[in-house]
Amino acid sequence: MSDEGSTDDDGDGGAFTYNGGRVDPGESANIRYGISETYLGDPIRIPVTIVNGEYSGPTVFLSAAAHGDELNGIEVVREVAHDWDHSDLHGTLVCLPVMNVPGFLAQERYLPIYDRDLNRSFPGREGSTSARRMAHRIFTNFIEPCDIGIDFHTSTRGRTNMLHVRANMDDPTVARIANAFSSNVIIAGEGPSGTLRREATGAGVPTVTIEMGEAHRFQRELIDRALTGVASVLAEFGCHPDSAVHWPGWRTVIDDDDEKTWIRADAGGIVDMKHGRGELVREGDTICSITNPFKEEEDIVDVEAPFTGLVVGVLENPVVYPGNPLCHLVGLSSDTLTALRREYRAAQEERSQSQLRE
Repeated sequence: MSDEGSTDDDGDGGAFTYNGGRVDPGESANIRYGISETYLGDPIRIPVTIVNGEYSGPTVFLSAAAHGDELNGIEVVREVAHDWDHSDLHGTLVCLPVMNVPGFLAQERYLPIYDRDLNRSFPGREGSTSARRMAHRIFTNFIEPCDIGIDFHTSTRGRTNMLHVRANMDDPTVARIANAFSSNVIIAGEGPSGTLRREATGAGVPTVTIEMGEAHRFQRELIDRALTGVASVLAEFGCHPDSAVHWPGWRTVIDDDDEKTWIRADAGGIVDMKHGRGELVREGDTICSITNPFKEEEDIVDVEAPFTGLVVGVLENPVVYPGNPLCHLVGLSSDTLTALRREYRAAQEERSQSQLRE
């Protein structure tokens, strides 16, 4: 048998095959697939759920926890695989909720084997480092056989992201996935070398990254919003033909370096953040203040927004050295600002009405 997975198209769907097995149309399978071994020679196995619909359609992969401490995406992938009704599924879902099993078990971002980053190791290679061998077995068996993909991430420890898409918008199918996912913000770019989305797209499997929240926790609001995005993508590509594509109300695509910036601390100290993820700040607004342990007035450093924009990512750990990132700010067009302000006003009115009813 080949070392690579595939989808055998027979006109009525097709079997999904991987090195060691197959899943026929109308069947589902929960697999623990070996990708490496521990120091004791025990297998390192990743969980994979394959749902093969009775009807023909695209093969879609959903992946999470390439970084072992990024948990939100795990719950998104699990719920799609096990809680959704796929009786009318057109196509195949390949669900990989935990790709970095060693990191997940240790609750660490990287593989606890010389601190290798699995999400800089794709597409991998046999005969190479441990990380690249793992990446190769995941990639050839469960990524390359697919038509499109969605890879879920969170911010690293100590920071948090609003839900947004990262995508190479120069690729028409990638752009189609990104637009269908129903996020307010898309950050354009092909991504660093070795990342799953970049290497999968380069291998003919258009893929986007979803950033959502922070490491080490489930955040239900973000998980639910991501599930809406997955349902919208599956509707767009005909996997659930009776479902509708969801429009988020407003959207901005950030595709110029001048429209986004990481604001970094110029002083060390304790941070008092004035704005959270997803909030609008105006040019000159104080984003945060940095103080010393005595909160001496003359030593307080106020950090101001260099332009009007949206806080996409923000510091959660309230201590910094000079040069540490404080927040990720992206600029917005005038039309987007108008739509965003309208949304804020509607939310404020809804809160006021709710308080009156109470």
